[in-house]
Amino acid sequence: MATFANGGIKPPVAQREVVASTHHGQRRDDPYAWLRDPQWRDAMANPERLAEPIKAYLEAENAYADARMAPLESLREQLVGELRGRIREDDQSVPTADGPWCYYTRFREGGQHALLCRRPRSGGDEQLMLDGDAESEGADYFRLGGAAHSPDHAYLAYAVDYSGAESLSLRIRRLADGVDLDTHIEAVRGDLAWRADGQGFIYTVLDDELRPRWVYWHSLGQDPRDDRLVYEETDPGFFLGVETTESGRYLLIVSHDHTTSEVRWLPADQPDAEPRVIAPRQRDVEYSVSDHGDQWLILTNAGGAEDFAICQTPIDSHSPASIQDWQVLIAERPGRLIEGMQVFARWLVRQELEDAESRLVVRDLSAGTETIIDQPDPCVEVGIIPGLEYDTDSLRFGLSGLTLPAQIFDYDMASGERTRRKTQTIPSGHDPAAYITQRLMALAEDGESVPISLFYHRDTPLGADTPLLLYGYGAYGISELPGFSPHRLSLVDRGFVYAIAHVRGGRERGYRWYRQGRGADKQHTFSDFIACAEHLITKGYTGKGRIAVHGGSAGGMLVGAVLNQRPDLFHAAVADVPFVDVLNTMLDPSLPLTPPEWPEWGNPLESAEAYQQIAAYSPYDNIQPQSYPHLLVTAGVSDPRVTYWEPAKWVARLRAEASSDAELILRTNMSAGHGGPGGRFQYLEEVAYRYAFLLAAYQIKSSGTG
Repeated sequence: MATFANGGIKPPVAQREVVASTHHGQRRDDPYAWLRDPQWRDAMANPERLAEPIKAYLEAENAYADARMAPLESLREQLVGELRGRIREDDQSVPTADGPWCYYTRFREGGQHALLCRRPRSGGDEQLMLDGDAESEGADYFRLGGAAHSPDHAYLAYAVDYSGAESLSLRIRRLADGVDLDTHIEAVRGDLAWRADGQGFIYTVLDDELRPRWVYWHSLGQDPRDDRLVYEETDPGFFLGVETTESGRYLLIVSHDHTTSEVRWLPADQPDAEPRVIAPRQRDVEYSVSDHGDQWLILTNAGGAEDFAICQTPIDSHSPASIQDWQVLIAERPGRLIEGMQVFARWLVRQELEDAESRLVVRDLSAGTETIIDQPDPCVEVGIIPGLEYDTDSLRFGLSGLTLPAQIFDYDMASGERTRRKTQTIPSGHDPAAYITQRLMALAEDGESVPISLFYHRDTPLGADTPLLLYGYGAYGISELPGFSPHRLSLVDRGFVYAIAHVRGGRERGYRWYRQGRGADKQHTFSDFIACAEHLITKGYTGKGRIAVHGGSAGGMLVGAVLNQRPDLFHAAVADVPFVDVLNTMLDPSLPLTPPEWPEWGNPLESAEAYQQIAAYSPYDNIQPQSYPHLLVTAGVSDPRVTYWEPAKWVARLRAEASSDAELILRTNMSAGHGGPGGRFQYLEEVAYRYAFLLAAYQIKSSGTG
């Protein structure tokens, strides 16, 4: 039976040092503001620079977590073995053709990081372009942030992160001999777009607040200090990135926040050209572009197309296009969200989402005819896998379901034939027929129907005692679709029901679903989740007080909010790097993501109404003297997205103000950021820790049922 350590171990007690602040005539006291290091930027880049009192407190919490979890060490080892047994250690991606080469990634058995490789298209020996395991040697943290080969196949530009703070170093490797050029470009975002002749590229540079602010031209062999500034984003609320259109003819500079975008372009064969804007930014108008012939193809919500349409307009090198003059190619249909598109020489493929069901539609650009790619089950996640060639009839896509391992297909858009190129291997074995998948609809407070996707083992008895894990996110328009994760089987095979609540704030039911879960309507996200929990109880999948809630980042905010509002529904919770100090963060424009996040949550500095709305749900500000369920919280010192002090403050306040005897564990990674450890097996250790906590919270036996 999985259990925590018995008594005798006392948790750390954080010192209270009240800091008062007043906004819009309202005073707030923050007793744990001291956990924010004044030199947090330095600590993010190098955790050893963390102020000693803060470091001592976080290490004390880690020591307490180790002591409470010590009896679960053998269970964690067993779980790591299970998780690792479901991964093909020498896995390899399906090679992607580009001119004379086929590019792919693979892992060596026992390796933590990917190897970037290629082979001649006509056949021949593999060339190892980049060895992630070798690059990570001696580093406490390592992540490959991105890589792109030049159009002439002579160079590989790649970005690496050695801190987890997401400020990367850009390097260039000559592929003929595998030698890196002397050039190292620091403080980059990691994205780049090559010029047509392969002799240079544009790339994005971060400012001191870790926001992408500048785009520069780099020519191979040039000192980066001499790189030419191409564009500066002066609005701190906008993200900035670069990309190449599918044809390779144009380089794009994309500025956007969560509801507004603006795209600039320049010919890929004219490095001295000045970028031109396609359409000036207009508040709440989003668009993305690609080119086809002499036309821009534009995916946009302009003109009131809330669920997006695809338009076209001539490529004009002399003046910006007028949004009013864009011609509709594929009209909006309310409730059917067009999520993305890929353009080929003869085809346009779009990805759609409706009622949490995804599909792909292929359009013949000459004939105007369309084909929906049939899928075996509507309750699967299907998505375009972008290729490297433009003049081709071959589309690559992937699909998976809650119990269906991922499959990759090549689809001939001319003939309609599909070829399965890969099925995700589960070395330890997996029988989809041993599980039951279902789609339910919960009734929200305002009458909306909220989708729930779930699965469980056929041998699991359903009832008031059944443990159920309910996962949610509900922010930024990110949709949580029912794809496959082999990790979940370690819970489901031990009697858990696993469910996903497709709450507002995502876009599972169209853009309206997102709009109704942000800003002034953010409470819908939390009430939707509570409605899903109550529906699962009413339908007999579980009982009141037997649900575990799980979410990370903005999903961690969801965890904190629903625990404050309805703790009686839940038995346990896991909050990964949770965004829980919402009001303080949105009041601080010096933090990396605060200005870009104001359209999502509201600006409490300028608006008393936004201040009140955020204050009403911010988890840190709404802790009650009530009983909370068992709770595991994670954090990362190098995290620039959810700074470490948010979960640390939240846990400190829960310890002081909640009236609960439940487990409360804070585990801070002292050398990683938002995504946790960089290695694939290191990540499995994190999953095993989370699952061991849940099994102990429910006192469930260590062996599975399936």
